[in-house]
Amino acid sequence: MMSAPKILLVSSDLLASSRLGGVARAAGHTLDVAAPASFPAATDYDLVLVDIQACPDPAAVIARSRTAAPAGRVLAFGPHVWKERLEQAVQAGADAAVTRGEVLEGLAAILDRFAPRS
Repeated sequence: MMSAPKILLVSSDLLASSRLGGVARAAGHTLDVAAPASFPAATDYDLVLVDIQACPDPAAVIARSRTAAPAGRVLAFGPHVWKERLEQAVQAGADAAVTRGEVLEGLAAILDRFAPRS
């Protein structure tokens, strides 16, 4: 039996982490939350969600996310008005970038797309 897919949310937004944690658990995933400056070094996450609005240097956090999820996916998210910054997140190495609303309102669909099933 496979273990529950592991997700790391890199954000300092407590409301988002609480909301996303409930959706992830309901889908059978494990969600850990870490601040941009202090997330775990090398852990095998299946998906890392990077809140670029909470990161002073999103490119550095995305690079560190590759260490936290060497075989997983990195998904950046931020305000819909930050189109250019979302594009820069992909250029910095994120697998994809979506709006904050897409993550908060559609995490279940994102998990179906980016995280393996348990």
